[in-house]
Amino acid sequence: MERVFTKEIKNGEVVLKGWVSQIRDLGGLKFFLLRDREGIIQVTAKKDTNPELFDVISGLHREDCVEVKGTVKVSEKAPGGKEIMAKEINVINKAETPLPIETSDKIQSGFDKRFDFRFIDLRNRKVMNVFKIKQVMFSKLREFFEKNGFIEIQTPVIQAAGAEGGATLFPLIYYNKEAFLRQSPQLYKQILMASGMDRVYEIGQVFRAEKFHTRRHLSEYVSIDMEMAWIDSEEDVMKFAESLVHYALKETKKTCKEELKELGIEMHVSELPFPRLTYDKALDMLSKEGIKIEWGEDLEDAQERVLGEIMQRKGKEWYFIYKYPSKIKPFYIMMDGEVSRGMDLDYKGMEIASGGQREHRYDMVVKVMKQKGLDPHKFEFYLSAFRYGMPPHGGFGLGSERLIEQALGLDNVKETVLFPRTPERLVP
Repeated sequence: MERVFTKEIKNGEVVLKGWVSQIRDLGGLKFFLLRDREGIIQVTAKKDTNPELFDVISGLHREDCVEVKGTVKVSEKAPGGKEIMAKEINVINKAETPLPIETSDKIQSGFDKRFDFRFIDLRNRKVMNVFKIKQVMFSKLREFFEKNGFIEIQTPVIQAAGAEGGATLFPLIYYNKEAFLRQSPQLYKQILMASGMDRVYEIGQVFRAEKFHTRRHLSEYVSIDMEMAWIDSEEDVMKFAESLVHYALKETKKTCKEELKELGIEMHVSELPFPRLTYDKALDMLSKEGIKIEWGEDLEDAQERVLGEIMQRKGKEWYFIYKYPSKIKPFYIMMDGEVSRGMDLDYKGMEIASGGQREHRYDMVVKVMKQKGLDPHKFEFYLSAFRYGMPPHGGFGLGSERLIEQALGLDNVKETVLFPRTPERLVP
């Protein structure tokens, strides 16, 4: 007989495999809750009908790994309205006691301890549900890209130059040469705009050596990147970005009703279009809250949070900030004098995506590179694409973990990563 998951149980005899969640002794009746990936079900044995199994349950401990064969019985008192009347209980592997971390919601273990024993932490259904939702979210993002004619690409993780430059690069030795882990697939996305692919997207790891200790920073994260050719302005990029996240949230909410219910979350899906705030407007709104920012300075995390609170008071969770000063945007963003064609997409006071219209004219790219202290000779592989008919184009990079964190109202972006990488954490 093949194993079934708990939520697939209907009637008759079944085989289940999972972990012991809780154990109860009611004198002549003993039962335990068996947990697998899909849920929990009660397994019961009576002393007068099966004394051997009664003794087996007596020897169980929480998180023991077990196989159960038994008959499904309707029971109003059991979780889910069904229980398994056990015929066989095989202990596959014992769990050491005491457990290093708690798997129930009654006692919360600290982040560090949880990540040390992540495999146990994931046995908590609420923790597991975050990753089920994340998987669905990724599926819906891909679905939207493909419906809109995008080609999925895989660009190098080992690169000769960083798109952003500076101190946030992770250096490594590549056959006696200096190389870096990618900060983004930015340069390669743009090169492909000169190939005729027109619309590309990539979902993959990127790396930032940022020594921040905040709820929103990771040293390694999964970026959702896209680039499309033949655009007219950054407005085309903003329209696509809002449509993408709106679709992903709407479809994930439909698909993950059970997981969201267990987490106690009512995922809100904002109406389109999202508000567009110019950089100047954002500064003015913050000024009215007593926060003064010099024109030309980027918004700090705390200032972004306040702006998010202002927008939420207006009933808006999502909004764009655009027309940033040119000096605070990267070299590949098109500049109109002191103002750029870059944009950020914020969600509840946190930057989720950044992008805009790119500069497609060779002379202008080289000029801005030099203005920002970059050596064009180190980017020759990139610049050559601009000398042979580069079309107007634009795109963005979106932080998937931040998207999940904000959508689910989590306390820390690390909760959305199986094995987070931070300045302090390299294992597991």
